[in-house]
Amino acid sequence: MIKIYTDGASRGNPGPGGFGVVMLYGALRKEISEGFRMTTNNRMELLSVIVAMESLKKEDTTATVYSDSKYVVDSIELKWVFGWEKKNFKDKKNPDLWIRFLKIYRKHKIKFVWVKGHASNIENNRCDELAVEAAMGSHLKVDKGYEDSI
Repeated sequence: MIKIYTDGASRGNPGPGGFGVVMLYGALRKEISEGFRMTTNNRMELLSVIVAMESLKKEDTTATVYSDSKYVVDSIELKWVFGWEKKNFKDKKNPDLWIRFLKIYRKHKIKFVWVKGHASNIENNRCDELAVEAAMGSHLKVDKGYEDSI
């Protein structure tokens, strides 16, 4: 079973932002992070999950995603996102990311677990460090989905 820890951060909301991912499989560990010049915290929380799932090498992989984002975890576990999809994400934020999420989500068996942020979860804290560091980087990318929407 693969364990995936994710977190997003932004300096201002909107503002520069980043995400961090820690993936664990047995003794293997992979860390991923990216920073963006203008985005929101919720976009970074969701993008962290998407990038982690997109990095899974085989379809139909079983994994557990641990996130401190109620926005992400509740949207999936309470099945809100599927209702939004039926309505073409009308009046919902981040449709570009939710569409990208659903495309990769359906290729795997993913369970989502909410964890308290900035608490005693070592891997979640590491994701936060990665996200903040990425948001403060000097080579920030363009979050086209966000910048095109403003």
